[in-house]
Amino acid sequence: MIAIPFILNTLASFLVGLLVAKFLGPAEYGRYAIAMAIGIVWQTIGFDWLRLSATRFTSAGERAERPEIAATLQALFLALSGFTLVVALALFLAPDALPLPPALISLAALVALANGTFDYSSAVLRARFLDRSYRNLVLARTSLSLVLIVGGAYFFKSAEMALLGLVVSMIGAAALANGDIVDREATPRRALKSQAASFAVYALPIVAANGLYQLAPLMNRSLAGHALGFAQAGQLSLAYDMGLRIVAAVGSSVDVLLFQLAVRAEKERGLEAAKAQVGFNVGAVFAILAPAVVGCWLVLPSFEALLIPEAFRGPFAHYFALQLPAFLCFALTMYCVGPMFQIVHRTWPVALGGAASLAANALAATLLPVGDDASIYALAQSASSFTGFVVVAVLAAIYAPARLSMRDIAGAALAAAAMALAGLPLRAMAPGVVTLAAQIILGGLVYGAAALALDLCGLRALVLRKLAPRRLAV
Repeated sequence: MIAIPFILNTLASFLVGLLVAKFLGPAEYGRYAIAMAIGIVWQTIGFDWLRLSATRFTSAGERAERPEIAATLQALFLALSGFTLVVALALFLAPDALPLPPALISLAALVALANGTFDYSSAVLRARFLDRSYRNLVLARTSLSLVLIVGGAYFFKSAEMALLGLVVSMIGAAALANGDIVDREATPRRALKSQAASFAVYALPIVAANGLYQLAPLMNRSLAGHALGFAQAGQLSLAYDMGLRIVAAVGSSVDVLLFQLAVRAEKERGLEAAKAQVGFNVGAVFAILAPAVVGCWLVLPSFEALLIPEAFRGPFAHYFALQLPAFLCFALTMYCVGPMFQIVHRTWPVALGGAASLAANALAATLLPVGDDASIYALAQSASSFTGFVVVAVLAAIYAPARLSMRDIAGAALAAAAMALAGLPLRAMAPGVVTLAAQIILGGLVYGAAALALDLCGLRALVLRKLAPRRLAV
């Protein structure tokens, strides 16, 4: 059950984010969020192609049969890590003439290294289906994060100390799992330039796309911080970070398993079988994402009242609601359309979608009138993600067609609409635990019943197979 630690990892990040926001407050959290956004962009551009290549080309069998793959990955990772450390030191020693303090920017570089180390380690363990090692990696990371990141925010009220805690926790967790990640036989002499080139051809278009997508939230929170102050940037950032973590937890926990099935189908039965699996995956992922996003909107008042730090309440719900289209479109792009390109080794259209997304964000942020809060930047984020999704969806129909189950997609949309209609009256209730529980139970029952009635993704047959042994036992 490799999806379980994956979900736990995302939920732990969600909890850590809330606690850090609570202890830092809006202004200091704004500084923290901008530095984190810089680090994420850096990580995406510098390290994410190794994670993607490890996911696509690493497996338990290839570890022995093709040691040059692991050797090349490890050599590239060491080289990029050394370069990042040198740049971080140079930034720390730079004169104090940058938009952020040199210490904060240098920590952003170290955040890129730490996140890149953890994500690369996770990808290797997942690709080899080392469930126990992956679980241990996640548990170590979660424990260290709660102590070091939250502790740094609580005791020092400092963005720098919270970021330092993140760096130590990520690298510390990866170091504990080092024995299962590093191949001792995959020495640097076995690394091949041709293998590195094949990684680049496959992954760099996806990396370019992801980097462009990540530049949009960095642009928005930086513009908000410059125009309105770090407190507004912090308010905007918390809403975006929480929403994105929710859809990432839902989408990636399913995609991480389903895409591996597609890769396995390609190796065992050929490309057409892999495309058929990806086509099924799109409907399955959408059938899970749609109720998740609708549910976020239904429970938003209670969610804010119960979980969001008091200093962020009010603006959080406002910015979260404005960015709901961004959350859905980003998840659809990453976990539904993106794999269609990955499986056919044609990933450049995703980069075009990222470029369109960034252009739409810049245009919206420029043309929309600036008010007293960061609403225009939240709207710009939604316009950005929607534009990117439309572009990649059109390109997917042309360059990476798959046998999509439009019946499952339409059925999931219909079931989510029924869920929204059923839950709408409860949204008028006073926010609290009872309201939240009632919304979750009612929404789950309505969507589950509709999914069963419409037999989404073969759900009815699956349920009948599970019930059959019980009937025989009776």
